[in-house]
Amino acid sequence: MTDHHEGRPVTVMVVDDHPMWRDAVARDLSEAGFDVVATAGDGPQAVRRAKAAEPDVLVLDLNLPGLPGVDVCKEVVAAHPQLRVLVLSASGEHADVLEAVKSGATGYLLKSASTEELLDAVRRTAAGDPVFTPGLAGLVLGEYRRLAGEPAPTAADQPVAPQLTERETEVLRLVAKGLSYKQIAERLVISHRTVQNHVQNTLGKLQLHNRVELVRYAIERGLDDA
Repeated sequence: MTDHHEGRPVTVMVVDDHPMWRDAVARDLSEAGFDVVATAGDGPQAVRRAKAAEPDVLVLDLNLPGLPGVDVCKEVVAAHPQLRVLVLSASGEHADVLEAVKSGATGYLLKSASTEELLDAVRRTAAGDPVFTPGLAGLVLGEYRRLAGEPAPTAADQPVAPQLTERETEVLRLVAKGLSYKQIAERLVISHRTVQNHVQNTLGKLQLHNRVELVRYAIERGLDDA
């Protein structure tokens, strides 16, 4: 499978505050046939350069000086909705990773991943497939459980917490157990594409819920009059 987007290489931008790591990732991506169009070492620089370069995929470390990775993700995705964000996390910050997913990131990879896993994750992100590690699937499942457990909204205009279908829950649970999409497709006797759609839907519902929340927040504070 060649990494070509309509006949051209997939463009990627790498954001990380550690120069050695950033250079190594950029080099690995270049050698694998990706076109690394920009790099950045802090949040504000990342936002400026991503808006200028408009890469297909933004490989984003969350822990950034100047502006947290989550905010970089929000700003860049708001400016360029077609851009895809793959979050690289040094693990721990679960709340940050969830926020990044809600802000529009479609993938999440631990920094302990191998080069092969990284290249595969960037390929899949560029193709529009959500990259779900077991850790992320568990986090998202937990978030849905939390949302489902909240008291029902009283006002009619409040967004109802997104609900997962039984099948979506089943798929997420299997991802959380570490099964690949292929294994899940075989186990549930559905197509690989259907598994991806279920995963995409679960992410989409969370992101939509977050967008509705943001809009409501703005309206409640009169920010839409500005």
